[in-house]
Amino acid sequence: MLIIEVTNAREVVRQRIGRLGERLIGRVVDPEAQVEKALIQELETAFKEFGIEARIVSVQGPQLVGRQQLELPIQVREERDVRLIDA
Repeated sequence: MLIIEVTNAREVVRQRIGRLGERLIGRVVDPEAQVEKALIQELETAFKEFGIEARIVSVQGPQLVGRQQLELPIQVREERDVRLIDA
C-alpha cells in the first residue's frame, strides 16, 4: 500500500491560477482536493499503461505525525477503480 501526502498543494494551485485567484484558495478552491484529483487522473493513466489494476481513494482527514504515526479519521473525497479492458 502506498500513502502519498502532498505537502505543497496550496503552492501548486497558486502557480496554476495566478495572483488574482490566490485570494480564493481556501474559500472557493480546496487546494488539496484539486491537486489530488489531478494526481488521480495521472495515476490512472500510468497504471493502465503498466497493466496495473488498483483502487485509488482520495480521503480527507489522515495526518502523518512525524515518521512513526498516522492518524486515520477519514472522509472519502473521491474513489476510482482502475481496471484493464479486455480486448
